[in-house]
Amino acid sequence: MNARLTALSDPSLAPGEARCPGPSTADIIGAETDQPPAALTEQSYHFLGDSDLPFARYTSRSFFDAEIEKLWSKTWQWACRVEHLQRPGDYFVYDVGPYSAMIVRGADEEIRAFVNSCPHRGMQFFDAGSKGSGKQFFRCPFHGMSWHLDGALREIPCRWDFPHVNDADFGLTELPCDTWEGFVFVSFDPDAGSLADYLGVLPRHFDEFAYPLRDRYVWLHMKKVLPGNWKMCMEGFLEAYHVLATHPEGLRTAGDANAQYDFWGDHVNRFVHTVGYPSPHLPKQLTEEELFASLGHDPQTLPPGKGARQAHAELQREAMGRQLGVDLSMVSNSQMLDSIEYYLFPNACFFPGIGIPLIYRFRPIDVDHCIHEILMLRPKPANSSVPPPAEVIELDMDTSYKTVPAFAATGLAHVLDQDTENFFRQRAGMKASRKAGQTLGNYQEARIRHVHRTLDKYLNR
Repeated sequence: MNARLTALSDPSLAPGEARCPGPSTADIIGAETDQPPAALTEQSYHFLGDSDLPFARYTSRSFFDAEIEKLWSKTWQWACRVEHLQRPGDYFVYDVGPYSAMIVRGADEEIRAFVNSCPHRGMQFFDAGSKGSGKQFFRCPFHGMSWHLDGALREIPCRWDFPHVNDADFGLTELPCDTWEGFVFVSFDPDAGSLADYLGVLPRHFDEFAYPLRDRYVWLHMKKVLPGNWKMCMEGFLEAYHVLATHPEGLRTAGDANAQYDFWGDHVNRFVHTVGYPSPHLPKQLTEEELFASLGHDPQTLPPGKGARQAHAELQREAMGRQLGVDLSMVSNSQMLDSIEYYLFPNACFFPGIGIPLIYRFRPIDVDHCIHEILMLRPKPANSSVPPPAEVIELDMDTSYKTVPAFAATGLAHVLDQDTENFFRQRAGMKASRKAGQTLGNYQEARIRHVHRTLDKYLNR
């Protein structure tokens, strides 16, 4: 497909074929000489329709209840990192809606997941969101029954009173559990199928990137309550169309309207949004020196004949490599600079980039509120010990991301504060609207439509 075609200039284009004038993301990355991973220039888009999406999908309590019952109980979800379970007896509790799993590393080093509920009277073993270490067995705080770390029954106090209980049938309820790229996944569906099948193209793509996520560690971890339905808030991060109005300060260095959107199967979609390339929305084209200055450098230091994006990437490799204690010489310009976001249904986004090392997920609280959990990963240093995973910093709905100094220093805190302010108004506007639903762009907002197509498949099963 020709990335330079536009619907305005060619009315014969079929729906979904129009693109922003100028070089596409694939053009920009493909023209660079640093051998980017083939995954970055792979394209996978097709038209998904143009009908409105009803606002009731975000505001209806009955729709929310159907999601809890038919979606969150059936999908694979990232629960924690492997480094949260470093030693036998370490455990981590993952919760969504009414569902709760406790993930534990057993005495045999295996990672398993169990329903966080005592088979006796239903008591939870651990509080929601908790974690710990040194467990030799699970003991219910209500009556003291206990189970081994592999889920087998260990002890029933007053065992004489339970002659009807068969030890082999009274173990903890085990859940499907697997790992990918250092993330531990769990499903509340005993018939979930394999995680490998669910992940689709993700393993193939991420194997092509330098410093895969399994070779990184959690250096920042934040959890913030957001004012909106989980889908509404998540979808604010699935497109770059909003950069023009919401983040205009980024237009000089962000190829927003050139962003590439792709989807594979039911569970995976992606955007690739260039950094170090000016927005097509700018009224006039920047010189390379002007672009270099916008990237934070002295324009007089731009080497003759070298583009601003290339020079910026080289400087970033050197500076970040020195800061992190790793060799970034083999990292492509795109992985070094660009916003590369892979989405895994229903709620997780994984960035393989170095300059933008975000990982985040969205979990429902109720129909009008959700949790946005953000991890930032760094490559493991070559010649020093790896720090333990960062402790969670919790932010309420009205607390700015700028209150977290490490995050503010990345320059991303202001951006996410702008997004959060949008959510207050969008939630209110959806409820006030006399129009039945939202009207999406055919290409730039196609990932949103892809999410809802898959959602409907779960709801209609």
